[in-house]
Amino acid sequence: MQLFYAPEISLPRHTLTEEESKHCIRVLRMTVGDELHLTDGRGAMHRCKVVEDNAKRCVVEVVETTPEYEPLDYRLVMAVAPTKIIDRFEWFLEKATEIGVSEIYPIECEHSERRQIKDEREEKVITAAVKQSLKAYHPILHPMTSVRDVIAMDFEGDKFIAHCDSSFGHKEYLGKLVKKSRDTLILIGPEGDFSKEEINFAAQNGFTAITLGRERLRTETAAVVATTVVSTVNKL
Repeated sequence: MQLFYAPEISLPRHTLTEEESKHCIRVLRMTVGDELHLTDGRGAMHRCKVVEDNAKRCVVEVVETTPEYEPLDYRLVMAVAPTKIIDRFEWFLEKATEIGVSEIYPIECEHSERRQIKDEREEKVITAAVKQSLKAYHPILHPMTSVRDVIAMDFEGDKFIAHCDSSFGHKEYLGKLVKKSRDTLILIGPEGDFSKEEINFAAQNGFTAITLGRERLRTETAAVVATTVVSTVNKL
């Protein structure tokens, strides 16, 4: 299956962007009659055939539509502090998309090493992962947001914060607390961890402190592990 992303798809015929047209015709060498798939990123998967094999404006015709293609049966929102080396954060975006995530909040914390990201660039990373992993749902990437704003926002579901501060006492392993088919929000802090004030604020707003195991994990690794734990529990 060759999957293309078309958030503004037009039916029954759609013209691919110039970039996608070039990839389709010159790289994949598709011609009239060949089949490909389009997704709008909101669940619809369209099986199409090429009707105009122009490398600048390839036109395809939809022949079959699956309105809700392999949806997640849970909602996972990951709020993660972007890393100083942006490639590591982008690795998380890619892997979380492949594994299964609904929304991603890049968060600014007291100890953050990075306080800005390039939204357009990070969207492209997610889109590439959507196409590579044949997903029909494109995760929502929110703008950089203060961790306190994420903590204080309304969220109907289970809320967790992963931190390393032993002065707050015992923390349960995430895998023991995640419930199937439940909306879940997980906070992952920067390399310098959340501040005591941020941890206290999260506790006051209904967040449960969790551990991801005995290993000391980098931010992006911890975020991928948390995403994987939630996915695994929902597949049991």
